[in-house]
Parts: sequence; structure tokens; C-alpha cells
Amino acid sequence: MSEMADEALFEFLHMEIVSHVYKEQQSGKGERAVCISVLEGMGFRVGQGLIERLTKDSPSFKDELDIMKFICKEFWTKVFRRQIDNLRTNHQHLAFSCGVVRGALSNLGLDSVVTAEVSVMPSCKFQVVIQKL
Repeated sequence: MSEMADEALFEFLHMEIVSHVYKEQQSGKGERAVCISVLEGMGFRVGQGLIERLTKDSPSFKDELDIMKFICKEFWTKVFRRQIDNLRTNHQHLAFSCGVVRGALSNLGLDSVVTAEVSVMPSCKFQVVIQKL
């Protein structure tokens, strides 16, 4: 029961955050780029917190490929309750979702740029570029 409650709370929080930022943009109080940046930043912090929680009892990852496999298989399923290849979303949700992935990778030691595009609804394609120091 607790897992179902957690899922519902996350969904409602996610929808409200996106709705609030979208209304700010529509009312003229915020530019589109700023609103997207705010959503991405919120997602980044959520991703950092979630990955800490999900990996606290896990062994260290061997390399970047190992990290990306964990993000695609375990992390995504835990956060969005669906397989990564079946994400149903819209443009407002993409900035937050990109931030969640970037935040998770950041806490695992990978600096990245995460972008998304929607070519055919209801699917979207995420691109993760790992920044080399």
C-alpha cells in the first residue's frame, strides 16, 4: 500500500510542479526558457535525492556503462513506474524528467547533458551526453 501511495504522491507533485511553472509562463511572469530551467533544476535535485536513496545499499558501479544500465533498468522503472521505452509524457514533463536523470547521474559522479525530443507521440527519445573532464 505504501508503494502505491508513494507513486500517487509523486505523480501529483510532478503534475502540480509542471502546472505551476506553466501557469507562470502563461501569465507573463516568466519566460519560456526560465520556466524550463526552473523545471530542469527541480528535477535535478529530485534525481539527486532519489539516486542516493536507491543506491545506498548497492555496490559501486564499475564504469559509465554500468551506471547507464542501472539508470535505464532500475532507476527509470522505480521513478516512472514503467519501462524506459514506453514513457508517456508531454513537453512540459520533459524538462523535469531530463533534470531527474541529470541529477541522478551527477550524484553517481557523471557530469552530463540530458536532452529529449518527441518525434511521434506518445513516445520521446532521451539523449545523454557524458561530459569528460
